[in-house]
Amino acid sequence: MNTFAKCLGVSLAIAALSLTACSKKPVRSTPVDTTMGQSAVPTNVSPMPVDTVADQNTQLTPRDPNIIEDANTIRGLLQPVYFDFDRSAVKQSEREKIQNAVKYLQENPDKRMLLEGHCDWRGTAEYNLGLGDRRATAVQRYLETLGIPSSSLEILSKGDLDAVIGGTDAEMAKDRRADFVVLKQGGLPPIATTPAQ
Repeated sequence: MNTFAKCLGVSLAIAALSLTACSKKPVRSTPVDTTMGQSAVPTNVSPMPVDTVADQNTQLTPRDPNIIEDANTIRGLLQPVYFDFDRSAVKQSEREKIQNAVKYLQENPDKRMLLEGHCDWRGTAEYNLGLGDRRATAVQRYLETLGIPSSSLEILSKGDLDAVIGGTDAEMAKDRRADFVVLKQGGLPPIATTPAQ
């Protein structure tokens, strides 16, 4: 009888396992069957307007989209100095921009400034590199007359490398400039050179 009870118990256990293994899996609802998925059913929920005005209590100010910052430089912090066609003399109307650069460098004595000279697309590449250099040098000399030491300044001519080819008069006027680039770590990163052979 003891053997019969064991066999009966084993048989019942096998039957229970087989019944649970064969049971039908539950069917999951699709997004259409849910309340959120039913677009045809109107809801009584009205969306609340989101206030897009900045929090009045915050100390943060939105970042200027014209300022471009990377590990070594900050571009667009100061307005560029614009030049007339084929000229490198700083115009009277542009001198306030240079004075703003002086103020920035005096308030941030740990920073250095790169002056990038640019040209429009007209002229040869060699001529435009020379003109870009003269424009950057003119801004550098003006900064030095206002008390900025030359050790705080570097110049670089980009010539017409960034110019809009075949641009309109307005686009070409924006290409004739000297940009102020703030150097974070005291200078530009070293340029990789190949050893002489």
